[in-house]
Amino acid sequence: MPLSNSDKQKNAIPIQQEEAKRDAAIQKEMLLRLKKIEGQVRGVHKMIQENRQCGEIVTQLAAIKSAVNRVSINVLACHLSDQIKKDLMEERDLSDSLDDFMKTFKKFS
Repeated sequence: MPLSNSDKQKNAIPIQQEEAKRDAAIQKEMLLRLKKIEGQVRGVHKMIQENRQCGEIVTQLAAIKSAVNRVSINVLACHLSDQIKKDLMEERDLSDSLDDFMKTFKKFS
């Protein structure tokens, strides 16, 4: 038997509190990663100003690219998770969300 709207709201409150804690932790982690990326980009800028070897610069650029990809994957995972949870709460078909996710995912590949 499907849950009534009031039952859904009661069940959603603890879930929302847990999501808020998770979201805060994820946000903190991603902001920390982005600060590190900023530092890496500044380092590459300095390396170019100092006319450092191209091989050294490419190595640093590869590290930056990898770090940005890790942040992107985390954001994509959050997007998919949030959308699926929303669809389940609203008892909607997941296929539209998965189609949307695949379109978003293709932007990163």
